[in-house]
Amino acid sequence: MKVCVGLSGGVDSSVAALLLKQQGYDVFAMFMQNWHDADATLHGDCEWEEDRFVAELVARKIGIPFYFVDLSKQYRQRVVDYMFSEYSAGRTPNPDVLCNREIKFDAFLEAAQKMGADMVATGHYCRRAPLLDSYGNQVVIDGQPQWRILEGTDPNKDQSYFLCQLTQEQLGKALFPIGHLTKPEVRQIAHIADLPSADKKDSQGICFVGKVDLPTFLKQQLKPKDGQVVEVYDAFFTDNAHYAYVHDTLSSLLAEPGEPLMTAVFASEDSGGADFNNRAVILSEAKGPTIPKANVFDEAKLASLSGEDWMRLSEPIDYSAIKFETETYRSGRKHIKKTRYKDNPWGKVVGRHDGAQFYTIGQRKGLNIGGHKDSIFVIATDIGTNTIYVGEGHSHKGLSRSCLRIAIDDIHWIRQDLEMGNGEIRRYRVRIRYRQPLQDAWIVKRPEGLFILFDTPQRGISSGQFAAWYSEDDEMLGSGVY
Repeated sequence: MKVCVGLSGGVDSSVAALLLKQQGYDVFAMFMQNWHDADATLHGDCEWEEDRFVAELVARKIGIPFYFVDLSKQYRQRVVDYMFSEYSAGRTPNPDVLCNREIKFDAFLEAAQKMGADMVATGHYCRRAPLLDSYGNQVVIDGQPQWRILEGTDPNKDQSYFLCQLTQEQLGKALFPIGHLTKPEVRQIAHIADLPSADKKDSQGICFVGKVDLPTFLKQQLKPKDGQVVEVYDAFFTDNAHYAYVHDTLSSLLAEPGEPLMTAVFASEDSGGADFNNRAVILSEAKGPTIPKANVFDEAKLASLSGEDWMRLSEPIDYSAIKFETETYRSGRKHIKKTRYKDNPWGKVVGRHDGAQFYTIGQRKGLNIGGHKDSIFVIATDIGTNTIYVGEGHSHKGLSRSCLRIAIDDIHWIRQDLEMGNGEIRRYRVRIRYRQPLQDAWIVKRPEGLFILFDTPQRGISSGQFAAWYSEDDEMLGSGVY
């Protein structure tokens, strides 16, 4: 069998190529150039050339043919243009997921097949396994053998999330030779084989673009526009009807009467910290951090909610009701006439920004807002009014949400045999960003969409991202953009 390895110059793809060669496959390597414009990169304009040089040295060391392919046109059309479009609409895209679906296992696969490849292989830390029936035979649906995507063995490097949009047809042509290994094991194999990439650092940043200053990158296409930064006070949530609705609805869904957990509070670095969005923590000076009980919802009560209820429950908070009136006043000895905003119990204008499209929910860097004890986070953006809403502290109510919705057209099942019908309710583990530990959740299918209700509120839910759901045995079953 002839296999084309996407050789990037990194240690992961290098070891993938080496293992395939040792296993007796007819292997050749191909390096993809997907990006030319280096204006926004932080490493200079020669990084891809260095990567190509290392990749070619690796191929020579292993003893496999090496080729080069320029897919920059396809990458710009399918990934970069998509990024600009999503950011301009106030959403936060995930280019790495699109890169795998549209480039590595589509455009690159097509280029590899033209050179005689039967399969393509990458250095992803994930596993592919055949879907077997009760007799041990591989399941075939509509003539297509069915495959499973499993998490990588290394919990610190699992990259299955990035493959959450692949189809069965694409999986049928894919190999992941290092998915059963840990990163240290991969490094060790590379050192033993004396591969030139053995000590090469992992790449960072946007897939194939590299580490970039995102606002600078986006400003290549999106024009800056001055706007207000509004801090939202806790009083807003006390008076907000939608927040009250979410609270009361979650309370009604609990298996036992009580207060629903509404906010995922973040542990401080001094108390050991916690990975972003991973767990809810309440800090107690006397006893140290304690983890509150997650919400335990009643399945029958979930089934009783109407589609309209689910739609409302999944909607984010609307902050447009926070408006500011101005007043004039006299200042100084000369009584100079000035204008200021009247006090508003719900919030305050605390700064200016250069474009709401350059910010995302959960962001805390680049705001340049001082005078606060705790960190300031973006909790919402309004592209229409070009307003950024922020809140102080990891436990700010605006940072957390318990429910999200995936539109019908955006639902993607890797395991089509498990596709949910309207009215079905299942328990799955869900990930809404790379390297996030899997979160326990209910998934409810309705004609209005697929609704994900988390046991523990999630921080920084930003529209445009992908949610991927997994079974208890580490298999990724499907995904969708929310």
